[in-house]
Amino acid sequence: MATGSKLKVMLSSRCNDKFPAVGGRVLSAIRSELKAEIEATRLFGQLMFEVWINESAAPRGANRDSWDTCIAEAKECDVMLALGNGNAGWALSGSDIGICHAELMTAISLAPAKVRLIQLQDIAIDGSPSGQRNKRFQDYVAGQSLFRGGMVSTETELATRVRESMFDAVFTLAQAGVRDASLGKYHSGNALDWSRLDFKQRAAKMKEALSDVVRARAGAATHRSHLIANIGSTKMIVCVHAIPAAMSVGPAREMVGQPFLYDHLLAGDLKGFAGPLHVIACHKGTTETQAINALGFPDATVVSGPFGIFVADNVQKVQFAFIANCRDESTTRHGTQRFFDWLTQTGEDALVAERAQARARIVQAIAKEITP
Repeated sequence: MATGSKLKVMLSSRCNDKFPAVGGRVLSAIRSELKAEIEATRLFGQLMFEVWINESAAPRGANRDSWDTCIAEAKECDVMLALGNGNAGWALSGSDIGICHAELMTAISLAPAKVRLIQLQDIAIDGSPSGQRNKRFQDYVAGQSLFRGGMVSTETELATRVRESMFDAVFTLAQAGVRDASLGKYHSGNALDWSRLDFKQRAAKMKEALSDVVRARAGAATHRSHLIANIGSTKMIVCVHAIPAAMSVGPAREMVGQPFLYDHLLAGDLKGFAGPLHVIACHKGTTETQAINALGFPDATVVSGPFGIFVADNVQKVQFAFIANCRDESTTRHGTQRFFDWLTQTGEDALVAERAQARARIVQAIAKEITP
């Protein structure tokens, strides 16, 4: 991220494409005007934005080509405004991804919260190498499930959407920064209070905070003391657990063990619901290796995210999330919220729903087989 006195904004789009596609100006001219407007915006009399567009950037050293420079800006910017018309941009060969594709992918992979996609009308796809490159780009954007509002079709609408996106980016990123700052240090305050508790008491506090976040989600409910969450438009049982010390501490880890081995005990409660999805609060950090060990075998989907680790077994349809660094109520709530945000932002919530529905059927079958 930028470390200067101004927030760095990157405007990513094609330069020479026209907007609107018929009779419009080239995007390069529009971008220059947007850059001037954003940079002229003041907060309490102070200029606060620096906008990077490649056509007005200063020359760089010969050790960095245009591709490297654009990717570096995508990494370093505080806010990316991507004006997407489905054109992937230039590439070294037809089989490569385009520069617009690469810029957006880089920013999303590093900090998806800083990206705002403004949807222009997609260009048509043909059978040429550039057409196939554009198809890959359009498929990638569709797969990200980015909220972008309605498509803009005039310069006036585009300017309005840019202003709205900048306001939303500054507002939400500031709030996120406050949440992170409020987590504080682990040697004082609420975190110290939790550290003074024994394993049983600390685990109870962790599960209580985790449960509160699940209950606060839209569409949440309870059924026979079980938490019900609405994930991917599917009602599913969410089982909460807590490991009240480091994952390397055996007695703490064994308080959770492999909870999915007992899913069949929920068979009677799963009628009408999917799942279960296991969410495990970890007092300290966790690794992919530890998550794989908890599952019992390595051939699974394992994702390291800003919340911790998510694991999904696509054969048995077991899925669970480790929420890392649940040191106090704030960190536990924050990590759990980030997990659910990640599910929505990446479209993983739909896959979680599919696996949860399949897991419920598997659990019912297992319960039927072992019932005397």
